[in-house]
Amino acid sequence: MRAQFVLSEIGVGLRRNLTMTFAVVVSVALSLALFGGSLLMSDQVTTMKGYWYDKVNVSIFLCNKSDAESDPNCAKGAVTDDQKAQIKSDLDKMSVVQKVTYESQDEAYKHYKQQFGDSPLASSLTPDQMQESYRIKLKDPQKYQVIATAFDGRDGVQSVQDQKGILDNLFGLLNGMNWAARAVMALMLVVALMLIVNTVRVSAFSRRRETGIMRLVGASGFYIQAPFIMEAAVAGLIGGTVACGFLVIGRYFIIDHGLDLSHKLNLINFIGWDAVLTKLPLILATSLLMPALAAFFALRKYLKV
Repeated sequence: MRAQFVLSEIGVGLRRNLTMTFAVVVSVALSLALFGGSLLMSDQVTTMKGYWYDKVNVSIFLCNKSDAESDPNCAKGAVTDDQKAQIKSDLDKMSVVQKVTYESQDEAYKHYKQQFGDSPLASSLTPDQMQESYRIKLKDPQKYQVIATAFDGRDGVQSVQDQKGILDNLFGLLNGMNWAARAVMALMLVVALMLIVNTVRVSAFSRRRETGIMRLVGASGFYIQAPFIMEAAVAGLIGGTVACGFLVIGRYFIIDHGLDLSHKLNLINFIGWDAVLTKLPLILATSLLMPALAAFFALRKYLKV
C-alpha cells in the first residue's frame, strides 16, 4: 500500500467533512480531558489519604466540672488523677498505640484562642471550661475502634473522637465528585463515538463510487478501509493531543501558577508532575485506538459493494 495514497485520502476525507471532523476533535478532547482529570483526581485523593491519615489522632476527652453538671457521660463527676493515670497506663500497654500526648485545660484553652480567637464565644470561655484530653497516634489509623471500645463509657471519659471520621466525609465528597466526572466522561465518550461513526459513514458514502471501483478491480477490504480508519484515528489523535494540553495547562495554572493552590493551600499535598506525565501516553493511545476501532466496525457494513 502506497503511503502517499493513504495520506492523500486522509487529507481529502478530513477536508470534505471539516465540520464533523471538528466536532469529533472537540468531543474526543473534552471526554479524554475528563478521563485524565478523573484519573488525576483519584491519584490526588489517594495522595491526600496517605498524607492526612498519617497525621490523624484519636482524642480521648476527659470530663471537667461543667460536663459533670450537664453531660450524662460524666454523671459520676470530673475525671480524677487516678482515672487519668489509669487511662494513660492502659494506653501505653496497647500495641496499636504509637504515641500518646496529654493536653491540659490550659493548653487546650491556648490552642482554642489561637484558632478561634476572633469568635464571640472565645471571650466568654475560661480555661476551667476546657477539656483535658489524650491525643493518640495510632500505628494503623484504621484501628480506631480498638480505642473506642476500650475507653468509650469509662468513668472520667466524656467522649472518644476519631479525626479520621471527619476526613472520611471529605474524601467521600471528593470521591463522589470524581464519579460524577467519570459519568460525564462516559457520556462524552459515547457522543464522541457516535460522531466518529457518523463521520466515517458520511465519508464512505461520499466516496462510494471510488470504493466501488476499487472493489471491482480486486482491492482488498483492508486496503479500502485503511484511509477511513486512519482518518478517524488522526482526528482522534488531534483531540487526544488537545486533551493532554488541557491537563498540562490545568496543572500548571491551577496548582503551580495562576490560582497557585500549592502555596495558598499548603496543608494539601498536591500530586506532582510525574502523575500528570504518566497519564499522557494512556490518553494518546486511547485517542488513537478508540476512533480506529469505531471506524473499523462502522465500515464493515458501509463499504460493502
